[in-house]
Amino acid sequence: MPSETLITPGKNAGRRRVEVVAAALFLLVAACAPASGRHEGAARIALAGGLQRTAIRSGDFVLTAYLRLGGPPAPLRVYIEGDGAAWTTPSWPPDDPTPSEPVALRLAARDPSPNVLYLARPGQFLDPSSPPVERAYWMERRFAPEVVQALSGAVDRVLARGGTMEAVEITGHSGGAALAVLVAARRNDVTALRTVAGNLDPGAVNDRHGVGPLAGSLDPLAAAPRLGRLPQRHFEAAADDVIPSGTAASFLRAAGGSTAGVTVVAATTHTRGWAEIWPNLLRLPLVTPLPGESRRTP
Repeated sequence: MPSETLITPGKNAGRRRVEVVAAALFLLVAACAPASGRHEGAARIALAGGLQRTAIRSGDFVLTAYLRLGGPPAPLRVYIEGDGAAWTTPSWPPDDPTPSEPVALRLAARDPSPNVLYLARPGQFLDPSSPPVERAYWMERRFAPEVVQALSGAVDRVLARGGTMEAVEITGHSGGAALAVLVAARRNDVTALRTVAGNLDPGAVNDRHGVGPLAGSLDPLAAAPRLGRLPQRHFEAAADDVIPSGTAASFLRAAGGSTAGVTVVAATTHTRGWAEIWPNLLRLPLVTPLPGESRRTP
């Protein structure tokens, strides 16, 4: 089936070098800003959405999180941030991967659900007292097994804090979408998957930019067959210079079935235009690629 196009209303709207260049092409192209300004900007976004900052120690990392917990029976909606700050040069990553434009945080702040968890990636939005994070985790190991484990563990800790919440809905932006897939594939409590301008087919994205794969990272496309019965929807930007058109459809074909769960959203780019319309996008129905019951009933 062809993908759906949503028209949004105007007013409401060597090898090391290969790996390093590959990483540069995957990271968000955002304006450089001092780390303090990025932290302050995130705090303003979170405050507007009623989200409180916390730190979650999980696995090898201390992850920065923003949280709103109203309690059951509503599921926990989890948002995973994209890859982060722009590179200092085409061949060298930033010292601090904190994004200047935290798209996933903006989405989390606009989510009307009583239970929302935003997870920054390793190294993002860290306090000065936090333990350092190896640069590899915003370079070639950004989708490493230990990153997936840490994010999933953070979800477990929040679920335990939230009482009897059992169901999880997970959303990721850009590279965070790859991690949303990988986290969902290892859990049995995820009832919905949404991605925004998601890197769901790293091989295709690599080919577009003429670079090789990221060593040490898992491939979300390889996890797709495990998610064929999970309700999901994938949003692609109408004007995206990072993720090629058709990436989400490739993922759904790998999941084994219908590609009807792809929505191309007008008046959006890789990082712009999403937050304003996110409550409307959340109301769009989810699609199960393979027929039959989902893994869990919300």
